[in-house]
Amino acid sequence: MHVRPVTLVERLKKNGVLPTAQRLRIAALLLASPQHLTAEQILCRLREGGMRISKATVYNTLNLFAAKGVIRQLAVDGDRAWFDSNTEPHYHFQDIETGALTDLAPQEVRFDRLPSPPPGMEYAGVELFIRLRRV
Repeated sequence: MHVRPVTLVERLKKNGVLPTAQRLRIAALLLASPQHLTAEQILCRLREGGMRISKATVYNTLNLFAAKGVIRQLAVDGDRAWFDSNTEPHYHFQDIETGALTDLAPQEVRFDRLPSPPPGMEYAGVELFIRLRRV
């Protein structure tokens, strides 16, 4: 039996997002492949493609997508947020010169011990950014 791929419209609806034309264009760009983009990069690519869209619309859409689990918002450094099309658990390498992020599979990292969380708390996730520089 052949299972058809989920369309962008279906993916957005499944996550509780109304699929407007602008949201679909942003989703098509960001979800085309596993990637990490800033809002500014997305805005620039959309405008280069001929789309008239405001910065506020891009930011509001990305924040909505992140809140609904369509993408992950990453706070890598204090300068900018990155939006990750891969929502599966994983870690990242970061090039400190360009800021570019590369996915790192969880099985490639080993934690021997994590500290106990404070009373009444439990782990919800672990974020890991390994910063790299060229030699």
